[in-house]
Amino acid sequence: MDNMGDNTWYLIGAYITGGISFILIWVYSFFTWGFLLGLMIGWLPAAIGAFILGLLWPIVLLLVLGLLVLIFR
Repeated sequence: MDNMGDNTWYLIGAYITGGISFILIWVYSFFTWGFLLGLMIGWLPAAIGAFILGLLWPIVLLLVLGLLVLIFR
């Protein structure tokens, strides 16, 4: 029997998606609010967005794959 259950694979995907989205949202806040303000409070919307996107990572993966198929078709 496999030692890694379904929950472990879900958590791995959630951490990867949440980490990538946290960085992308935080960088977006730098460009939107300026460097200093984005650095000081940009982490808060980045953390909220990363948490939500991390929980919904299978849907995010399907959307990204769909966009890649449309772009490189």
